[in-house]
Order: sequence, then C-alpha cells, then structure tokens
Amino acid sequence: MSQSANPRALRRQFLAHLVAGLRVIWPILAFLLVLMVALGGTVALLEHWSLFDGIYFAFVSGMTIGYGDLAPKGTVARVLAVSIGFVGILFAGLVAAVGVQALNATLQAQKDGNL
Repeated sequence: MSQSANPRALRRQFLAHLVAGLRVIWPILAFLLVLMVALGGTVALLEHWSLFDGIYFAFVSGMTIGYGDLAPKGTVARVLAVSIGFVGILFAGLVAAVGVQALNATLQAQKDGNL
C-alpha cells in the first residue's frame, strides 16, 4: 500500500464513492425521512402539539438524541415514538453503511495504486 497518497485525492475519492452510494439509496432515505415526518406529525396531532414540535420530536428521537423536552403521554403516541426510533436507526444505519462502503472502496483504490 502506498503511504505517499495525496490526502486531497483520498478525500475526493471517498466523497465520490459516498455520493455514488447515496445516489443508489436516496429513494429509501427519502422514504424514511417522509415516514419520520409523517409519524412526528401524527404524534403531534395525538398529543396536541404544534406540527413543528412533532417533527422536532421525531428527528430528535429518531436520531437517538432524545433531549426529553417533549414526551408523548398517550399509548398510541408512545408506540409511534418507538416506531420513530426504529426508522431513525434504519436511516442512520444506511448512511453509516454507505460511508463504510465508500471508505473501503477508497482504501481498495489506494491499495491497487489507483490514487
């Protein structure tokens, strides 16, 4: 493996592979984002929150940040909150998988001397 690879070339190669991977899975990512917004909106309706608060809750919960400033009280809203968590985990997992694939492809290109 060449240790003298240009860091800028490595970054460009990585970003090229990352964008290529995201282009493949963008419909899935878009569906998951729309689903997260829809679930957040439904929780907002059930909990009598503003739409902004529902979407905020969905993304904070879905990305597993969970500030705790908003918490659903009703049973159905809590079940939807768990669903939001699963959707967020799927979203983050897909993005991470594409990132790992891009890194592996970049390292393989470096190993093959293509950089």
